[in-house]
Amino acid sequence: MTTAELRKKYLDFFKQKGHAIIPSASLLPENDPTTLFTGSGMQPMIPYLLGEKHPQGALLADSQKCFRSQDIDEVGDNHHTTFFEMLGNWSLGDYFKEEQIPWLFEFLTDVVGLDPARIYVSVFKGKNEIDIPRDEDSAQLWQDVFAGAGIEAKIVDGAEKKGMQKGRIFYYDETENWWSRSGVTSNMPAGEPGGPDSEIFWDFGEQLGIHEKSEYKDQPCHVNCNCGRFNEIGNSVFMQYRKTDSGFESLPHPNIDFGGGLERMVMASIDTPDVFKIDTFVPVITKIEEISGQSYDAGDESVMKAMRIIADHIRAATMIMADVNGVEPSKADQGYMVRRLIRRAVRYGKQIGIEEESWTKGIAEIIIDDYKAVYPEVEKKKEFVVSSLEEEEKKFSKTLAKGLKEFKKWHSDPVVYWENESAGKVSEKVANADKIVPGFVAFRLFTTYGFPFELIKEIANEKNLKVDETGFQQEMKKHQALSRSASAGKFKGGLADADEQTTKLHTATHLLQAALRQVLGDHVQQKGSNITAERLRFDFSHGEKMTPEQLTATEKLVNEWIVAELEIKCEELPYDEAKKRDVIGLFEDKYGDKVKVYGVGDVSGELCGGPHVKNTKELGKFRIKKEQSSGAGVRRIKAVLG
Repeated sequence: MTTAELRKKYLDFFKQKGHAIIPSASLLPENDPTTLFTGSGMQPMIPYLLGEKHPQGALLADSQKCFRSQDIDEVGDNHHTTFFEMLGNWSLGDYFKEEQIPWLFEFLTDVVGLDPARIYVSVFKGKNEIDIPRDEDSAQLWQDVFAGAGIEAKIVDGAEKKGMQKGRIFYYDETENWWSRSGVTSNMPAGEPGGPDSEIFWDFGEQLGIHEKSEYKDQPCHVNCNCGRFNEIGNSVFMQYRKTDSGFESLPHPNIDFGGGLERMVMASIDTPDVFKIDTFVPVITKIEEISGQSYDAGDESVMKAMRIIADHIRAATMIMADVNGVEPSKADQGYMVRRLIRRAVRYGKQIGIEEESWTKGIAEIIIDDYKAVYPEVEKKKEFVVSSLEEEEKKFSKTLAKGLKEFKKWHSDPVVYWENESAGKVSEKVANADKIVPGFVAFRLFTTYGFPFELIKEIANEKNLKVDETGFQQEMKKHQALSRSASAGKFKGGLADADEQTTKLHTATHLLQAALRQVLGDHVQQKGSNITAERLRFDFSHGEKMTPEQLTATEKLVNEWIVAELEIKCEELPYDEAKKRDVIGLFEDKYGDKVKVYGVGDVSGELCGGPHVKNTKELGKFRIKKEQSSGAGVRRIKAVLG
């Protein structure tokens, strides 16, 4: 089964079960100060799981584009990727476990055709200290559906210590089978909902989990041991509790949230433990073989690792740049991650003998062709993606060889290099100079040769070296350059933060866009937005730098509307009716058949998911702090309230 076929079968299946099919949200969330990328199918749904009404109703399904930057260093094995799609279905207070578990089993076995004898599941074992019982309901439901397929499903406990025990349904504690926004139950604040979850695993075969010859030697094999035998293909969260000051209470209307890895399901359907053998990667790997003269299946682990990294990183960079909120490679935020992906791919390309110029664009064209039917924006942004890749590859290729030569120069005689180069750059020599890459060497590779700091660490690690990160940061600070330690935290996954200040700032972006359209013209359209608790950042289409007079006029308009105490109203309308009202629809293919329209007096009307204040008087004083370029034909404003 191909990826496109499985995606369609999944959405068709849940559509037949009464679910509205909603489009994928952007890979680059607009108003989430805790993360730069959408890292799970659940992330865009958090407001609705926490009680906000979804315009498409209570039963929803989708395939969500996701990117997890924290997995970048894991890519190179047979199952990690940074970009992936997450199949999801939700019940917002409607059906619960009794429907969810049989439906999933039906989809996996009857529709996808998976052998039920190779499916295993886990459920929550409960926590007596907080009076949350073990999830016997789910265990019994799983046992019943397996019995319907002629399989006796034994329920066991303690697999992490005792192994499989001929079981098929396994109890695990909250570190494996509990979900809340804050993690385990002890971290949850009062008022936060959560609940047990049930994971589904595919068995690739006992031969893949040979513990005697692996890092798992002397450890029991079980579905959560990560030895390679089992692969999680889906997880249902049963959100049925809310934490209180005195413990936990049952929710009156519990929710279902399911997330299933599309690529992982395809792996199971064709019975391969190697994700790079599925249809979306096969033509990409074939192209890499062609331009490198190497074979993926020849048995050389270093070549295989390099090809996997190249295939994953170019795919991820392509999908980020081609997103409706897509960005070009740059020195900061999402653009920095795009740059890191491309440059890491280029380096591994050189390692396996790729000498062809502008080779990354050929791979991107294959990826765009594969995804354009389901995500039309990738075709629309093809020229932008190809040109960005070409330029970034060209920049880095020029300095890659020189940078590696500089590293080799230091590594061949580090003590002499240190004595010759360190004067005036560092206060003292680091001990074990032959085992630690000095901060000023890393700084030179970063600033002169364009090596992302993570790539410097990776090169050092390959030679069993460490990098003097403190020294590097001192050099960066000294030269008033970008501090990677400050921005690295932004690349960790997170969930939407809808606190009071970010809500105010999000509302202010509506006023800002309306003001810009009055001052500059109706050509102004939002091209991206990022909000933290301190400021808003708003990207918009405009071909030239704004004059001081234009900035003053824009700021004045926004503050006039704030003082006017305009009411913010929300209407739920059919999409076609909303468009007839001439409201602003920024990225049309992300909306479903029914939408929320937020109006600010008679000043602004936009399709938006929120959150918003109720009246502009809550915003305080609006001030523009900076206006700058954010790419060809795009300007960026940073502003604050207060």
